[in-house]
Parts: sequence; structure tokens; C-alpha cells
Amino acid sequence: MTTFPCALSPSALRRTAAKTGLLLCLILPGITSAFAQQNVQSRPVARLIGVTTSPQVARLVRASNRPLNAAYAASARLVAVSVTGDEHRLFELINRERAKLGLAPVELDGAMSSAAREHALDMADAGKLNHAGRDGSDTAMRARRVGVRGWQMLGENIAFNQGFDDPVAFAVERWMKSVKHRENIANPAWTHTGLGIARKADGSVYFTQVFLER
Repeated sequence: MTTFPCALSPSALRRTAAKTGLLLCLILPGITSAFAQQNVQSRPVARLIGVTTSPQVARLVRASNRPLNAAYAASARLVAVSVTGDEHRLFELINRERAKLGLAPVELDGAMSSAAREHALDMADAGKLNHAGRDGSDTAMRARRVGVRGWQMLGENIAFNQGFDDPVAFAVERWMKSVKHRENIANPAWTHTGLGIARKADGSVYFTQVFLER
């Protein structure tokens, strides 16, 4: 806390306050502290959590790999049309980054996007980033919950930011500057992606992107 010294004694200060207004030197520190706190709160913030491409999950899925069923294929087409503008832009930006690296684009998976959005909303409700849902679910469990089958491997990126003019572009920018997140985005094995974004009234934005290899 910044302090402002008062040269007068408290009694002298009281006698002269009406004429000089020197009592301001007693309250200025509090005002300065309040402004400092306000400035800190208004600064943009961003956080990332490391990716998950669990070898255990990959081995388990390869051991019990099953073909894509018709019910899932129908639900994927249905959910695909309901992605938000933010989510579609995130999808395009990710494929743009892959194109810069000479990689094939990933296809949008509607059902997995539904699961990703559910997890983004769950993180927003909890107010924190976590690959695990509040119900204890992990990426593979959430995939099974929406009927996703027939994949070989899963990966997940999550992020949070607040106070940025373009939170979607900033999330991708930060992912690409993070070694592990970039490795996930740049993995040539991925064929599909599901993504979800949740915005809160306070301006905070939570992101979940899941990558799949089919």
C-alpha cells in the first residue's frame, strides 16, 4: 500500500483540517489501494491446462475398438448444425493452424462437440479449469456418454480467458504458444474434433476442444 506522510500531529491536523483539507492524507492510501485493486481486477487474464492424450485410454480403446454405429452417425449430423458462432470460428482457426503446418484439416464431430460444450459449461459453473468433470468424468467417459464409438485415440485442450476483445482467437494463439497444446493441435493422426465454448456474465470464457483419431 502506498502511504502519504502527514507532517502534522493528529491534534494539529484536526485543528487545521477545515482550512487546509489535510485529512485527505489519511484517506488517500485507502483510495489508492481501491484503485490498485480495481486495475488488477480489470486486467485480462488467461489460463491453460495441459493436454490429455492418455496412453491408457488409447490402449484401452484399441483393445475394444468397435465400428461407428448408425445411431451415433445420425446424432452427429443432428448436433453438428447447432454449433455456435464462436465454436465454428474456433474450428476454422484450428484448421487454419493445421494448414500452416501442412496438415490435413480435422472434421467437425457434432456429438463430440455436444460433449465438449457440456464440459465447458461444467467448468464455467465450477469457476475453474479441470480435465475432470465435477461428476468425475474424463474425456473418454464423456465421449461414451454421447455415443461416440470407433475412435482410436482422444486428446483434449482446455482454456480460460477473460477481458480480451477476441477470446476465441486469443485461446488459439495461447494454445499454439504452449508446447503441449501445440503438439495436440499439430498431431497428424487426428481426423475429427469436437469443441465447446461457455461464456459467463462476468466476461470469462471457457473452452474445451477434443481431438479424435478414427
